[in-house]
Amino acid sequence: MNYVTLNNGVKMPQLGYGVYQTPPEDTERCVLDAISVGYRSIDTAQAYYNEEGVGAAIQKCGLPREELFLTTKVWISNAGYEKAKSSIESSLKKLNTDYIDLLLIHQPFGDYYGTYRAMEEAYQAGRVRAIGVSNFYPDRFIDIANFCEVVPAVNQVETHLFQQQRTAKAVMQRYGTQIESWGPFAEGRNDYFRNPVLCAVAAGYGKTPAQTALRFLLQSGVVVIPKSTHRERMVENFNVFDFTLSPEDMARLEGLDTAQSLFFSHYDPQTVEWFMTVAK
Repeated sequence: MNYVTLNNGVKMPQLGYGVYQTPPEDTERCVLDAISVGYRSIDTAQAYYNEEGVGAAIQKCGLPREELFLTTKVWISNAGYEKAKSSIESSLKKLNTDYIDLLLIHQPFGDYYGTYRAMEEAYQAGRVRAIGVSNFYPDRFIDIANFCEVVPAVNQVETHLFQQQRTAKAVMQRYGTQIESWGPFAEGRNDYFRNPVLCAVAAGYGKTPAQTALRFLLQSGVVVIPKSTHRERMVENFNVFDFTLSPEDMARLEGLDTAQSLFFSHYDPQTVEWFMTVAK
């Protein structure tokens, strides 16, 4: 396993397991499978409604708590100092743990400054080992990074072959903030796994397109959290440390970048209005 060192010295596995859209009733099984495969970083969120399943798996897996790295996120409906403070305690209880390794603001809406203050307090109290943000575009990221006491350790954003976040990544690097990918496979959009360039590069290493896409992100310095409910896919996604892409193949894959989202834009009024409906 490769690790990255966050800006406060905390070490985080570069490859983790995400439980976005994992049904609550399946989460415990999936996380136990992931841990048995070798994953030590688990990413969940209040909005996924499966923190309890993650917590149950942590208790049953047989590993010391310090060997696991847990991430969760504060949802928009819990924005603001008081609500966020209460929601952090709720997440700790649902996860059945004394501390969270990484706590993120899920979306930059509502009183996220108040949310971040509550997170800073939890961090200073030792209830959280590192704090950061998610889905903060460069403008919002620069804003909060300049008006907070604890500079975000991580910014989790849509990052994959077709949206490599070069501008955002450069901004984060100036602040010592680690980029983390959600949707490393873009949920299969844009005919992801049949892309001819990706498939050709993968064939050259005897690897699958999924493994090659993850390897590209890892070599680009990105933290990744691929999700699957199938153990065989978890194994496939985990076996990405036994090969290295050449500079030429890295350049070929870099050429797939469109610098455009395949999901949503916070600059689109209709998208923001939709977020407001799910925030309530």
